[in-house]
Amino acid sequence: MLRSSFIRFLFVGLINTAVGLSIMYACLLLFHINYWSSTFIGNLVGAVVSYFLNKNITFQSNARFIGSGIRFGIVILASYFIAYKLGLVLVEEVAGRIPLLAGYVEVLAVLFGSGMYTILNYFGQKYLVFSSKFQQVSRSVK
Repeated sequence: MLRSSFIRFLFVGLINTAVGLSIMYACLLLFHINYWSSTFIGNLVGAVVSYFLNKNITFQSNARFIGSGIRFGIVILASYFIAYKLGLVLVEEVAGRIPLLAGYVEVLAVLFGSGMYTILNYFGQKYLVFSSKFQQVSRSVK
């Protein structure tokens, strides 16, 4: 059942998403921290969980931490900024047309951005972070 790396990624993602989203919503709704800080803090903690679980479970990679960690950070940051900015812009656009949603823009943007983030992050990790191509390059550099 868990043979596909995408299925394993989704399974692992449930764990780190639960951690990250819980922190995001706690920051946003309980501590009244702004949208960008809340999503950044939640994603940072989720990213740490994600790196170790995906390295060991999803992609079963033996990539060295230095190289894969740097690529992972780049993929995470690019996925974060693209997904959450696009999520916010799209939800603001829809909320501008549906007044009932106006009070929920940030809450909905977090949810929408999380979905886009998952997709971008998977492909970035699969092809740029834990790819066997990069593991061969890092071994030949030793």
